[in-house]
Amino acid sequence: MSEKKAKMSQAMKEKLTPKSFVKNPIKGTKFTLMVSSAKGGVGKSTFAVNLAFALKQLGKKIGLLDADIFGPSLPKLIGKNEKPENKDGKYIVPIDSHGVQCMSMGFLVEETTPMIWRGPMVISAIKTLTERVLWKDLDIIVIDMPPGTGDTQLTFAQDIKVDGAIIVSTPQDIALLDVKRGIQMFDKTKINIFGLVDNMSFFKGDDGKNYNIFGEGGVEQTAKEFNKDFLGKIPLHQDLRISADKGDPLTLSDPKHEMSLIFKIIAEKILKKLD
Repeated sequence: MSEKKAKMSQAMKEKLTPKSFVKNPIKGTKFTLMVSSAKGGVGKSTFAVNLAFALKQLGKKIGLLDADIFGPSLPKLIGKNEKPENKDGKYIVPIDSHGVQCMSMGFLVEETTPMIWRGPMVISAIKTLTERVLWKDLDIIVIDMPPGTGDTQLTFAQDIKVDGAIIVSTPQDIALLDVKRGIQMFDKTKINIFGLVDNMSFFKGDDGKNYNIFGEGGVEQTAKEFNKDFLGKIPLHQDLRISADKGDPLTLSDPKHEMSLIFKIIAEKILKKLD
C-alpha cells in the first residue's frame, strides 16, 4: 500500500471510530434527571415542574432547569418573571421558587422575544445554563428538555453526566412515533432511561367513568417493547391545568390532592432508582 493510501485509510478509520466524550456533572448538583418527550404538546413541562416540587416534598434539595431555548415555559409555570442576579459578571444566580432553584432562558429575555438562533448559538446558551449558573448543594437537578432529538439533546448527551431520563408521552400513536426515536437516541448515547410516563392518559367524567381521549395503553406497550419501566399514568385534570396557568404548581399548593399523590408515587420510584 502506498504512503498516500495508508494515510487515507488511517484518516477514514479515525472518522469511523466512535468518539468518546468527557461527561461532567453539573456543578453544585449530585444527580441530573432529564425529563424528555421527543414530541411537543404532551404536557412534559407541567410534568417536570410538578415532579420537581414532589421531590422537594420528599425532603430533597431540588433544582429545575428549563432547557427549551426556543420556547421556555418555566417562568409561567412557577409564576416568576424576574431577572436573575449576575455575580462578578460571569455567573448567574438561580431564581428561588419556594425552595426550588430555577433557571430558564425565559428569565434572561423578554417573554415575547422570539429566539431566532442557529445551532451554535443554542449550544452556547445550553453551556451557559449548565456551566455558569450557581446551583448550590442540590440533591437533584430536574432538566425540562425541549421536544426533538437535536442540538440540545446532543449537547447534554455528549457533555453532561446525566444519571437518568424520564420519557413523557400521551398514548396516541402519533406521539409514540417520536417517543420511540427518543428512546433509541438515549440508548445510543448511553443515557439510562428510568421509565416512561403516560400523561393525559384518561379523563374521569362526572359519572365516574374513565374516558380514553387519546387512546389507551400505548405508552405502557411501548415501554414493554423497548424493555423499559412503566412509571405510571397521569390523567387529564382541570386542577392541574388551572394551577399551571396560575404559576402555582399543584404538588406545591395542594400536596394532598389526588393528582399530587400520583406525582409523589412517581417521585418515590425515581428516588429508588437514584439510590
